[in-house]
Amino acid sequence: MNSNFNTEIALDARGAAHAESLLALSNLGTRKRIFEKTVVYILFTCALLSVLTSIAFIYILVSESVEFFEQISVFEFLTGTKWFPNIIPYEWGALPIVLGTLMIAVGSALFAVPLGLFVGIYLSEYASKRTRSLIKPVLEVLAGIPTVVYGYFALILVTPFLQGFLGSFGIEVGIFNALSGSIVVGIMVLPMVASLCDDAMKSVPISLRQAGYAVGATKFEVSLRVVTPAALSGVIAAFILAISRAIGETMIVSIAAGGAPVWGVDYTEGIQTMTAFIVQVSTGDSEAGSVQSGSIFAVGLLLFLITLAMNIIAHKVLRKFKESYE
Repeated sequence: MNSNFNTEIALDARGAAHAESLLALSNLGTRKRIFEKTVVYILFTCALLSVLTSIAFIYILVSESVEFFEQISVFEFLTGTKWFPNIIPYEWGALPIVLGTLMIAVGSALFAVPLGLFVGIYLSEYASKRTRSLIKPVLEVLAGIPTVVYGYFALILVTPFLQGFLGSFGIEVGIFNALSGSIVVGIMVLPMVASLCDDAMKSVPISLRQAGYAVGATKFEVSLRVVTPAALSGVIAAFILAISRAIGETMIVSIAAGGAPVWGVDYTEGIQTMTAFIVQVSTGDSEAGSVQSGSIFAVGLLLFLITLAMNIIAHKVLRKFKESYE
């Protein structure tokens, strides 16, 4: 009798323990679900905030630009070759500052793209772990230097060097010139190109390299003809990001390239870019609501459309050349 009674008590105890365990698991599952939902809401809020910020940014640009274009012809703004927004009679042809921006972008790309690609190839295919551990931090330091420091580096060191070197060939270089700005902007974006190219090439499977060696290719041939084409999507992305960064650069070109909106391609003379003009007007005495203050929004909108077009082109190019490996 006592044995049966003890058995029933033991069964009841185990049942209670089991029930408590199930309740604890249920509570744990409920807390996890609440936590997961909270995380989802937080992430959704962050994403929504990003979208709303972009919409607000575009709205401000467009609304302010509309007020500007109510006073200035869109055709004149997009096709005119004279840009004198602060000198009477005013001229509102934006092509000189667009050309200046493109000169800096192209010049910096010619400097940074091939050099960054070769640095990426070296880091990915040739450098030892010790060498990578030395070069990578140096690239990160270059990427972290403030652009205003780059600007004075161009003005104080690069420009005098160009004046002396090109002067020996009879080529005069102005104190403010596009060539100096292009070179230093190229130095600034070089770490980005090199690092992204290195990462893209590191993602290429070792089997492709081994296949190249198997048919008798040298290390350089494998690097240039196997690894680089296989990582082409990442390499192109690095190039486009670098050019986009160069287009949006402000302080270097403001200090090194000057503020003369000239219609013509001469890298030895000063130019003005779109971002440099925005800085000039923003730090000047332009009255709020005036045509001059409205022009910075029109120029900003044009710059936004240019970078948007580049991003769309980049997306299409990346989709065409995209490679995926398992």
